[in-house]
Amino acid sequence: MKRRYWNINLEEMLEAGVHFGHDIRKWNPKMAPYISAKRKGRHITNLIRTARFLSEACDLIFYAASTKKQFLIVGTTKKKAADSVLQAAIRARCHYVNTKWLSGMLTNWSTTKTRLEKFRDLRIAQKTGRMGRLPKRDAAILKRQLSRLQRTLGGIKYMTTLPDIVIIVDQHKEYTALRECITLGIPTICLIDTNCDPDLADLSIPANDDSRPSIRFILNKLVFAILEGRSNPDERSD
Repeated sequence: MKRRYWNINLEEMLEAGVHFGHDIRKWNPKMAPYISAKRKGRHITNLIRTARFLSEACDLIFYAASTKKQFLIVGTTKKKAADSVLQAAIRARCHYVNTKWLSGMLTNWSTTKTRLEKFRDLRIAQKTGRMGRLPKRDAAILKRQLSRLQRTLGGIKYMTTLPDIVIIVDQHKEYTALRECITLGIPTICLIDTNCDPDLADLSIPANDDSRPSIRFILNKLVFAILEGRSNPDERSD
């Protein structure tokens, strides 16, 4: 496999605050190899290692996208992560979950598919005007159901099968989603801060998960790799 150059600039990572970790009292000792220093009571992530793992993630995503694999981006617990996930998913035309992870969303896929079918039917009823022809009380009930389904399933409304790769913005907060992926054997790429376990994801990217610029920096690189992969279908290199 030919290694591609993804223009991961250390100065830009510093400007985005990718290197800032958590309070030194709130850390996972397994993150020691990815930490370069302590500063004002916070751990500092080794950006050279971050750049290496981010580059590997971009390589993986590029070749997955070139073979038409489907991606799911997850980030629900912080507004800064949720907003960044939405923007990244729209750019990359990926499935996403950025409001609430429903327990069993992947492991109980048959139930999720039933909910998605209900969601689709309600959207059609609303677009075709059928909902407006119902008695007010019945229409109000269906509109509430539609609103609830839009909030929880809106980002995966076009997902017909389990995703091939799941990108998780905050591994610590999105543990339920991560465990479901592990159970199903779905490969995961996780942004991990200094309080995370780097052994859980298939590919971990050590970085600040509390900063919007940091999250955007990481996601922008991954999205670019997805778009490049899709523009080079079935690319193979010696």
